[in-house]
Amino acid sequence: MKNQKRILFIGAHPDDADILCGGTAIKLTKAGHIVKFVSATNGDTGHMILSRAETAKIRNKEMAASAKAGGLEYEILPHNCGLEASVDNRREMVRLIRKFKPDVVISHRTCDYHPDHRATAQLVQDTAYVGMVPHFCEDTPIPDVAPVYAFTYDKFVDPRPFRADAAVEIDSVLEEKLKMMSCHKSQFFEWLPWADGDKDIMSRKLTKADKHELLLRFVERFKGAADSAREWLKKIYGVRKGAKVVYAEVFEQSPYSRVVSREEFQKLFEP
Repeated sequence: MKNQKRILFIGAHPDDADILCGGTAIKLTKAGHIVKFVSATNGDTGHMILSRAETAKIRNKEMAASAKAGGLEYEILPHNCGLEASVDNRREMVRLIRKFKPDVVISHRTCDYHPDHRATAQLVQDTAYVGMVPHFCEDTPIPDVAPVYAFTYDKFVDPRPFRADAAVEIDSVLEEKLKMMSCHKSQFFEWLPWADGDKDIMSRKLTKADKHELLLRFVERFKGAADSAREWLKKIYGVRKGAKVVYAEVFEQSPYSRVVSREEFQKLFEP
């Protein structure tokens, strides 16, 4: 495919990519671009009943099912939850990025409530410069062109609010995104509701409508994301269509690697 893009999302846990850029991934893969989801940990502490080994095994199966539904590649790195931004882990991340040769690398920001998110964000951020240093990880060749680095949307304001440099409407693929998310049954229908206070979630038989409602709760944030990028959405899609977008996945350009214009940055996420 001419001008085929390679998009790499590196999240902390197996469901992070689905939540944060699943809609964008679906649109890109449908258009023939290559998208890879990576989980920096195996998510083994994310359940209230299952053992860590059982949880890790199930989460691997769930991420594989989600990747198949979205038509994309995936990889879970062999780390338990409790990830650290060590030099050894940085080397592993550099090798992974170089081998995939992405046009854009996407991850969390370092301001985040979850320590695994922060560690993953720091690891990815730390590759932005050394990833192009020939004598760092000499066993893996550096790419001809440095990838652009990007952050996915969050609502944290300390030290500063998220800046929407690119935006993708996902209303048109929302149900497909929810289908991908539904593959992570142990998360969206068990662990996360339980962690949010629904302690009897496992004793209830959830209907299809119940599950759909739960998934919608987890994408509610992308209404706020659309509002944060409203003027940009109007510019991209036209005033009328841009004003009507309900859900959008938005991205911020990192200054730590190759920097492009806002228009070029936007094109990285467009089919």
